[in-house]
Amino acid sequence: MPTVQQYLDDAKNHMEKTLQHLENELTKVRAGKISPAILDGISVDYYGAPTPVNQVANVSIADSRTLTIQPWEKKMLDAIERAIIGANIGITPMNDGTMIKLFMPPLTEERRKEFVKKAHQITEQERIAIRSIRRDAIEHIKKLSKDSVPEDEIKTGETKAQQLTDKYISLIDKHLEAKEKEIMTV
Repeated sequence: MPTVQQYLDDAKNHMEKTLQHLENELTKVRAGKISPAILDGISVDYYGAPTPVNQVANVSIADSRTLTIQPWEKKMLDAIERAIIGANIGITPMNDGTMIKLFMPPLTEERRKEFVKKAHQITEQERIAIRSIRRDAIEHIKKLSKDSVPEDEIKTGETKAQQLTDKYISLIDKHLEAKEKEIMTV
C-alpha cells in the first residue's frame, strides 16, 4: 500500500522533470546570441529515417551571430537547408555549396518583446503542469483516508504537496526572470 511520502516523492520527481522540460524549452527561445539549440527538434531525411541535424553534420558557432553546419556527406546540404526552412525558426540558411551558415539578425525591441512573450507562454504551461501534479498528489493522498491513514498525516501530506508546488513555481519564475533578462539585454 502506497504511503503519503511515496506520493509526495512521486510528485517531486514529476515536478523536477517539468522543470527540466522548461529549461530545455527556454533554451530554444532565442536571445541576442546564436546557439546550436535552435536546431533541436529539426530532423532531416537520412536514408529514409528522420535524423536530427546534429547527427548528420558538424554544428558549430563561428561567432556570436553565426552558426555553421558542415554536413558529413555533401549530398545532405539541400536536405538540411530544406529542413531548416521548413522548421520556420526565423533564420534563412545560406548554402555556399560546402556548408550552411545561419546568420542571426540583430534583435529589434519588438522581436525581443515577442521572445519574452513566448517565454511567458512556455512558463505558464509548466506552471499549469506543476499545479496538475499537485492536484493529482493531493487526490491520491486523500484516498488514503479510506485505508485508515490518520487524518493529521493526510493534512500534513497536503500541506507538503502545496509547499513543493510553491517551491517549483518559484523556481519556474526564477528561470523566466533570467531568460527575460537574457533576451532584453542588448
